[in-house]
Amino acid sequence: MRYRRIIIFLLLLGFTLIFGITIDAAQKKASPTVVKKVQKQKKIQLKKIEKHKPGISPKPIIIPNIRQPMKISSMAFDHNGSIPSKYTCDGTDTNPPLQFSDIPQEAKSLVLLMDDPDVPISIRPDGMWDHWVLWNIPPTTFFLKENETPQGVMGKNSGGENVYYPPCPPDREHRYFFKLYALDTILDLPASSFKADIQKAMEGHVISQAELIGRYNRKLEYFQ
Repeated sequence: MRYRRIIIFLLLLGFTLIFGITIDAAQKKASPTVVKKVQKQKKIQLKKIEKHKPGISPKPIIIPNIRQPMKISSMAFDHNGSIPSKYTCDGTDTNPPLQFSDIPQEAKSLVLLMDDPDVPISIRPDGMWDHWVLWNIPPTTFFLKENETPQGVMGKNSGGENVYYPPCPPDREHRYFFKLYALDTILDLPASSFKADIQKAMEGHVISQAELIGRYNRKLEYFQ
């Protein structure tokens, strides 16, 4: 009885060994097509694993630079700074130097307005005095020297003259606004036009604008 169990065990062991060898041989004899499919599946799995590895960030999205806003500045004074008396009624009555930058490429013309909103209502009921009115300035104008009138058309100031009217506050410190506008058109207006005419004509045509503020307060000796 004991020998019979030993014989059965040996037979089972031999059958297992023979079956394992047969399966291994069958795998080795597998067709190249099957092998390629298995290798392809492995590569796909590896790519998925690499894609989700921590610490790997996607490439940054490049956002084009936003166009800088147009600017107007002066070498003679800072924004909200004091205008030198040279450019006022206490000096040589000449206009200050101005610089224009970042003018839009699509601009067809520029408008330059200078006004004073601090005028006593006893002088002007609206409290505004227009000092300089210019339009149809070429958009290629980037620098305006002192005492220089740019190309374009000069309109009438509040005094009814086609000139630069210098700051001349009668009571206290006043603010003087230099306003630059870029238009998508050229204005067809006569030189007899005032600021109000320019503002009406350029409605719907302003593509960019900039502002520079200068201040001036006359000294006491000028009133004596």
